[in-house]
Amino acid sequence: MNPSAAEVLGPDGPLAHSLDNFKARTAQQRMAEAVERTLEASGRLVAEAGTGVGKTFGYLVPVLMDGRRVILSTGTRNLQDQLFHKDLPFVRDALVAAGLGRVPRVSLLKGRSNYLCLHRLALTRAEGRLDDRRQVDQLLRVERWSSRTMRGDISELPDIPEDSPLWPQVTSTTDNCLGQDCPEYDGCFVARARRDAQEADVVVINHHLLMADLSLKEEGFGEILPSADAFILDEAHQLPDVASVFFGRTVGSRQLLDLARDAVAEQLREASDMAGLRDAADALARAVTRVRASLGTGIGRGPWGRWDGNAQVNEAMDELVTGMDTLVTWLDTAAERGKGLEQCARRANTLQGRLAAFLAPEDETVRWYETYTRAFALHATPLNVAERFGERMAAFPSAWIFTSATLSVGGRFEHFTGRLGLEGAETLLLDSPFDYSRNARLYLPPNMPQPNAPNYTRAVVDAAVPVLEANPGGTFLLFTSHRALREAADLLDGRIQRLLLVQGTAPRDELLARFRAAGDAVLLGAQSFWEGVDVRGRALSCVIIDKLPFAAPDDPLLEARLQAIREQGGNPFMDYQLPQAVLSLKQGVGRLIRDVTDRGVLMICDPRVRTKAYGRLFISSLPPVPRLDNLAEVAGFLMSDDEAFHEAAGH
Repeated sequence: MNPSAAEVLGPDGPLAHSLDNFKARTAQQRMAEAVERTLEASGRLVAEAGTGVGKTFGYLVPVLMDGRRVILSTGTRNLQDQLFHKDLPFVRDALVAAGLGRVPRVSLLKGRSNYLCLHRLALTRAEGRLDDRRQVDQLLRVERWSSRTMRGDISELPDIPEDSPLWPQVTSTTDNCLGQDCPEYDGCFVARARRDAQEADVVVINHHLLMADLSLKEEGFGEILPSADAFILDEAHQLPDVASVFFGRTVGSRQLLDLARDAVAEQLREASDMAGLRDAADALARAVTRVRASLGTGIGRGPWGRWDGNAQVNEAMDELVTGMDTLVTWLDTAAERGKGLEQCARRANTLQGRLAAFLAPEDETVRWYETYTRAFALHATPLNVAERFGERMAAFPSAWIFTSATLSVGGRFEHFTGRLGLEGAETLLLDSPFDYSRNARLYLPPNMPQPNAPNYTRAVVDAAVPVLEANPGGTFLLFTSHRALREAADLLDGRIQRLLLVQGTAPRDELLARFRAAGDAVLLGAQSFWEGVDVRGRALSCVIIDKLPFAAPDDPLLEARLQAIREQGGNPFMDYQLPQAVLSLKQGVGRLIRDVTDRGVLMICDPRVRTKAYGRLFISSLPPVPRLDNLAEVAGFLMSDDEAFHEAAGH
C-alpha cells in the first residue's frame, strides 16, 4: 500500500532522502492531507500557509501522487518559471525514484505576449519602424536568437528589458494574431506551447491566462480547461483583482493605434487601390491622439464621471467613435481582399464593441480611466465578481484549491471567500513554523505625526536613519506611494553611508541582485517590492514600512465599491478597506523572515497601529513578534552576533 502524501513529506519520506537539510514540517503535512482529501472529493479548499510552511511541496506531492490532470496557476511569471524549472522536476524525480508515481508530462504555458511571433518579427524587419539605435540593436539580437530558440519564450533574452518598446512589435496579441492563416503558423511558438499543454498531465499557467479563458475571452486555452481534474491556484490573494479586470471590458490607445498601423500595412499589401481605408486608419489615429490630449497632461487614474460635461473630452470621444465606425466599415468591405485585412476587420469589430460597452456599461459596473505619458486606457469593471466567478467554477466540476501566505484577516477567511463566491469551501489556516518570538522583533517608533501630516515622510526618514545605521545587514524601506518613495530618496541621498537603491532607477531583478551582493544596502520600494521578493540571511535583516497600506481613497474602483457597500447597509471601512489593508501589510511583513536562520526587525512607522482601535487587528494578523521599546533595544537586537544567534536557534 502506498504511503499518504503526509507520510511522503515525513522525516523518513523520499523527499528527506533527496533534499539536503530537509526537515519534516507538521503544517506542510497537514496541507498535503487537506489537498489529498480535496482532490479525492473534487471539493474546494482555501488554505493559508504562512512563510516557511512549504506550501509548494504541500500541494505538489499529493498532486503528482494522485496522477490526475492538473492546472497549476500562479500570480507571477517568476513563480511559474520556478515551478516548472525547479520545484516540479525535483518532486517528480523524488517520487519516481521511490516508486510512488509515473513520470508526468509537464508543460509551461504563458500568455501570447511572452512568445516571439515570427510573422510580426518579419513585419517589423520589413517596415523598419524603430524609434532609435537601441531598438535596432535589440532587433538584431532577437533575430539571431529566433533561429536557435526552441520555445520562443522572451524570458530567454533577459538582457532586453521587459518594458522595451520592441517587444510589442515582435509578439502577438489576441487582437492581431492571424491564427492558422498566418504564413509562419507551422513554426508558431504559441501554437507549439498550446499543443504541448494539450498533451500534458500538469500544465503551469498564470492567473491572467486562466481568467482570460474563464471570462470567455478567447486565448486559445479553452480546449485544455475542460479536461482538468483539478485546479491549484497559488498566490491566490491576487485572484479577486485579476478577476475584476477580466470580467470587465478595456479598450486602450495602444490597441487602437496598433490596429490603425496594421490596417495601413495590410492595405498597402493586399488592397493598394483602397486609399480610403488608409485615410480612415489615419483618422482613427488622430482621434486617439486627441482623446489623450483632452484628458490633460497628468499621469494617473480616475472615475470617468470626472469628465461629465467636459466639452473637449466629449468632442474627442465623439471623434473617436466616428473614426472607429468608419474604419470598421472600410475593413468589413476590404476583408475579402486578404487574410491580413480579414484579421484587422475582426480586431476592429472587437474594439468597437469594447468601446460601446464602455460608453453604455452594464449595471453595477464602474467606468474609469488611466492616463500615461502618451497613452490612455478606458475600463468598465464589475464591482462584484463573486457570482460570475462561482458560475465559471461550476462549469468545471473539478477540485479547486486556493492557497497563499495571505488569505485570512484576524484568522478568518470571509473577506477572501466572499469576493470570489467561495462560501462553503473548506478553510485551513497554517501558521508559519518559524520562531518569530526568538528571531524577530517589532518596533513602533514613538512620537510620529499622523500620516496625513505634510512632514510625515521626513519624520519617517528621521526615525529610520538611526535604525539603518545600527543595522549591520540590509534594509527594505517600503512605501505605500511612489510620491513618498521619491521624497524619501531625496532626503536620504548623502545622509547614510550605505548603498542606496531606489525602485525605478533600474529593473527590479537588477536592484535585488545588487542588494543581495552588497549585504548591507538600503532599498526603497513601493508596491512591487511588498510581495514576491525573497532575500534570505543578513542581506535583509530589517523591514521598515512607512504607512499602513490602505488603498488610495481617490481610486475609482475603490470609490465605487465603498459606495455600493454603503447602499447595501454595510460598513465600507470595516467590510473592505480594513481587511484589504491587513492582507497588504501581511505581504510586506512577509519579506523579513524567509528561512529558519533569518532574524530581523520589523519597524512600522504609522502611529495608528497604536492609537486606533483597529490597530489591534493588524497586530493580531501578524506572527507573534515581541516588541522593542526604544532605539537602544533595536540596535542591540540587530547587532547581536551571529554565533550567539545560531547557538540560540539550535544550529
